[in-house]
Amino acid sequence: MSESFRAPYYMRHNARRLEHLASLGFDLFGKSVLEVGAGVGDLTSFFIDRGCTVTAIEPRPENVQAFQETFRDYYYGPSVTVRLITCDVEAMPLLVREEFDIVFCYGLLYHTSDPGRVLTLLAERCSGFLLLETCVSFGDGEAVNPVEEDAVQSTQSFHGGACRPSRPWIFNRLRELFPFVYVPLTQPTHEEFPLDWTTRASGGLTRAVFIGSRRPLDQPLLLDHLPDRQLPAGWSG
Repeated sequence: MSESFRAPYYMRHNARRLEHLASLGFDLFGKSVLEVGAGVGDLTSFFIDRGCTVTAIEPRPENVQAFQETFRDYYYGPSVTVRLITCDVEAMPLLVREEFDIVFCYGLLYHTSDPGRVLTLLAERCSGFLLLETCVSFGDGEAVNPVEEDAVQSTQSFHGGACRPSRPWIFNRLRELFPFVYVPLTQPTHEEFPLDWTTRASGGLTRAVFIGSRRPLDQPLLLDHLPDRQLPAGWSG
């Protein structure tokens, strides 16, 4: 089932997400990184190639096997280590006790049934900043919007319970957990990342990126509020 992550759709989607992340100007080199919901490791090399030490969390055995095969012959460099822990995010406190410069959670939150608890767990492990990308629902109000997913599918919720929280819900929960919360001025150049939040998208998934930080981040592409409109990645003003 992990072959689904290698489909052209997923590979294109991941490429757009990572090029957007690279464009935001964060100092990501040589950091300690906790990657939660690592899947088969398609996003992990982004941090490995920047000299980071990565602890990856993934619950599904078939994804863990694919992850291990991907990085079996990967040259990390003399100062880089990659640790893979097989567990669900809600069991993470039992196995991961240290804090990390960066907590990286792209594509997991909406596959959980209790996103508030998950955000709390991520914040507890974060000494620097949280990079969060998730599916969201349109709307100005706070809502979790629970849904069900097929737990058999390797790309879906591990337990079957999932959600599509609104942007205000996520932003305000992060404000309770971090002193500084941001969203990018830009979005990845992919159809699942809307640029206009005043017009509800029709069909398909809708995604957004959020940052929670322990310190203020002085990056020109970050906003400390939820905008009605965003710009495509690569925009130059």
